[in-house]
Amino acid sequence: MKLGDISVSYARALLETLQHLGGRPELLTEQFGLPESKLDQAEGRISIPRFMRLGYAAIEQINRPDLGLEMGKRVKVPLLGLTGFLAMTAKDVAAACKVMAHYERLSSTNCRGQSTFFIENEKGVAAFYSISPYNEYNLFVVDTVLAAQYRIIEWLCGRQGAVERVEVEFEEPHYSQAYEDFFQCPVKFNQERNALILKQEALGWPLLQRDSNAFQNLKKICDERLAQVTRDRSLSEKVMDEISPLLEGQTPSIEQVADSLGMPPWTLRRKLQEHNTSYQILLNNTRKELAESYMKDTDLAIGEIAYLLGFSSPTAYQRAFKRWTDQSPGQYRRKKRVLKS
Repeated sequence: MKLGDISVSYARALLETLQHLGGRPELLTEQFGLPESKLDQAEGRISIPRFMRLGYAAIEQINRPDLGLEMGKRVKVPLLGLTGFLAMTAKDVAAACKVMAHYERLSSTNCRGQSTFFIENEKGVAAFYSISPYNEYNLFVVDTVLAAQYRIIEWLCGRQGAVERVEVEFEEPHYSQAYEDFFQCPVKFNQERNALILKQEALGWPLLQRDSNAFQNLKKICDERLAQVTRDRSLSEKVMDEISPLLEGQTPSIEQVADSLGMPPWTLRRKLQEHNTSYQILLNNTRKELAESYMKDTDLAIGEIAYLLGFSSPTAYQRAFKRWTDQSPGQYRRKKRVLKS
């Protein structure tokens, strides 16, 4: 199980921003194996860990920790593909935000969670899930997503001031002034979510390119694409997708997963038996595949990974990892790093 992936359009936007800031993107395209043919693929994807490493390398090259915010300044609707064009033809800001959250899977996936848009205290909340705990590799991803959505909302409605405040999960970084300069509204760090909080009155602001006929036609295409993505996943994959975001700090029950899938637990249990598997097997497989991805693709500590996978302690996680791979987590990580170098 991969931690997630995003459209290569994000990699291109990052490299273009790097060049604008005086960097040398050609060094990174060679280092990360991103030739023009890859960047031009209509359905091309890049893994989230790889994108994180690409961003970190770009930040190191030009010493600009605010690279994600700079990238957000240059975002255009086509970055989101079909989802962006559907959002562009929606009737108002709230409808566009709903579209961007609902069809996110067409341009990116995150096995641990997905973007949401909802109304809270009569204000709009556009929130998204980021891989955590946070480190120097993933702060810029949060910056990029928040800045990009902020800029897209402004572009769609042709007005400024839709966002009342910005909430960020991680602690205030040393370049925090760049947030105030970019968002032009209060930015609160060390919060429980990453989100843009939209003013009540802004939710009904009409969009410049609203068009009900175009919206319905594009929505039909997006619905078909989303349905295809869903159909292509087996029942086991769907169950593992539901288990993954529920793991943090706990062991999710079959009742929780069945509820997410919209079926009674006994029905899910029977269907899994028909597919010659069980909930416990899929729970173990999910943990195993995520454990390997975290050890291979991130620098998270063992204790942090143990929590993210719902183990009672780091020791319990280490025992399970040794049972799965015949190696300790540390041995596995070192071996994978040697193979990459």
